[in-house]
Amino acid sequence: MNKLATLLLSSSLLFGAVGCDTARTSADAPDSVDENPVVEDATEVEDSLEDASSEIRQDQLNSDIRAREQRYDALGEPEDRADSDLESEVRAKLEANIPRSKLTVDAEDGKVAIVGTVPNQKEYETIEPLAKEILGVKAVTMEVEVVPPTES
Repeated sequence: MNKLATLLLSSSLLFGAVGCDTARTSADAPDSVDENPVVEDATEVEDSLEDASSEIRQDQLNSDIRAREQRYDALGEPEDRADSDLESEVRAKLEANIPRSKLTVDAEDGKVAIVGTVPNQKEYETIEPLAKEILGVKAVTMEVEVVPPTES
């Protein structure tokens, strides 16, 4: 019985991980990087800002980045990373440094695609350098639009 429970649990975790094909910086970022990504309420960035700028969330993001770096340092081949790890690390880096963004990250063979919106040109210009800071990122393509927030 114990082995059956372990098998069922591990199977559900595996299917859950496979289902997460992209990484998003906010709940209303595009669902994928394919064909005409849609950002819901692109001008409303306060929810994203509040979530990403909380101290707890910042600690989580930094901890996630450090843990992945340490794991790859310990296992060797720090530049040979799984696509899902690249997606997660780039997403965490962008979310921590561009808290008002609504971005979706997808990676394939070290090539990272980023789509979505940011509220200003300065944040747009930081996306590519931040993504390239992650070991294993070979190239970055962006389909990101600058959409200023609405005035309250």
